[in-house]
Amino acid sequence: MTEPTAETPAPPSTDPEATSAAIAAGAAASAAPIAEPVTPVPAAGPLSKPYRWLSIGMFSLIFLAAFEAMAVTTIMPLVAEQLDGASLFALAFAVPLAAGIIGMVIAGNWTDRSGPIPSLLVSAALFVVGLVIAGTAVNMEVFIVGRFVHGLSGAAVIVPLYVIVGRVYPAELRARVFAGFAAAWVIPSIIGPALAGVVAETFSWHWVFLGVIALVVPAAAMMLPPVLRVRDQVQGDPSVQWSISRMGWAVLVAAAALGVSLAKELGDPWRWVVAIAAIALAAWAARPLLPPGTLRAARGMPATVLLKLIVAGAFFGSEIYLPYLFIERYEFSPSLAGAVLTGAGVSWAAASWLQGRLTRVSNTQAVVIGTILLAISLAVVFVVALFTLAPAIAFTAWTLAGGAMGFMYPRFSVAVLALSPVSAQGFNSAALTISESLGAAIALAITALVSSALGSGMFAADFAVTVAIAVVAVLLAGRVRPLGASSVAS
Repeated sequence: MTEPTAETPAPPSTDPEATSAAIAAGAAASAAPIAEPVTPVPAAGPLSKPYRWLSIGMFSLIFLAAFEAMAVTTIMPLVAEQLDGASLFALAFAVPLAAGIIGMVIAGNWTDRSGPIPSLLVSAALFVVGLVIAGTAVNMEVFIVGRFVHGLSGAAVIVPLYVIVGRVYPAELRARVFAGFAAAWVIPSIIGPALAGVVAETFSWHWVFLGVIALVVPAAAMMLPPVLRVRDQVQGDPSVQWSISRMGWAVLVAAAALGVSLAKELGDPWRWVVAIAAIALAAWAARPLLPPGTLRAARGMPATVLLKLIVAGAFFGSEIYLPYLFIERYEFSPSLAGAVLTGAGVSWAAASWLQGRLTRVSNTQAVVIGTILLAISLAVVFVVALFTLAPAIAFTAWTLAGGAMGFMYPRFSVAVLALSPVSAQGFNSAALTISESLGAAIALAITALVSSALGSGMFAADFAVTVAIAVVAVLLAGRVRPLGASSVAS
């Protein structure tokens, strides 16, 4: 695809917040390209010789994160049943998302200051600790603590990976690298849900978490040598200060997001009062963590970050309930119920591969197409849940939803990196991933709140909420294009 260009690149800033504000203010007239690699090489592909082992290492980490995510979604109904934690089902998903907001802010600040390598190594180590806690939990409270730890660290891994892509790979390869990240979901999507179900049914759900540890350690070790070889290209800027205030805001956002989840435990009308207040607090506290203008969908980078928040809420707010729906209403086994996630994972990867080669499709066009398809898909799933239609219809619709996400999701990252100078890549990458976690956490909280209030027909209520969120995404999708940018370039 054609990247936005500018006559004069924006000068690097040592203050990520100031840099982000400057970028947003100037996005209407121009966009600052990020720095090219220190030693330019012909860009044959992400797996060509200069990038091969680095790409394989990053894809491996994404592969394991994908397997863990698909596995947890599949076995969570079983975990909630065995640990007597059905009332904490949605919270078990919301906690790692909220923790991820904190992890991403810390990782973003650390990456801008010290480069991506230190934060990447520490995050990988903490991810293993979280898996140990969750895998050995004997009650739902300890399980949620484990989810918090590997949510904190798992999200933090993504920020340095994004920065490595922006620093090491030339602009024409970035969309293909992000497509590779999506492709790394294919095998976990095909075998992950079924394998997790079989392990949980044959042995114990505990081994689903503990087994991932045996894969994470060698994958991290494999990635270390290629990352160290490009360390000169990924150096941080020591003049970037630690922002304690942003970390404090991140904690407040995470607490507010969890407050929405916990509001469902209150009676009427207080559950609604607390939920609305918590959502307002989360939005207010998130402002320093996001590009200026994000909450009002200002054109360009702010709207791109907001769209990822909304789209993540719609998709992931629906995803956790699909296996639950099939287990509870259609009496599927966990392994069979998890198979519904397989189609979406494969279509996500296929659509992501396709968008990486459709260079004439702009970022904005990809997002518009993706949001429309997502809204249609979720509407079909809602109808299936409402009228208890054949589960095959929901499977087909969810496969289309995965394709919609795969077609637009890589473009969010490409668009933000294209507007980010080197000194703010960590901050802006963190902002993009924070929006994803915040959107999913709030959506999960709202669905839990609505279904608890309505009681019967909870699945239809859950999907009604996510359809409404997807419709908002459709209405705002066109604002991804910055003011003054041509439809081809953006």
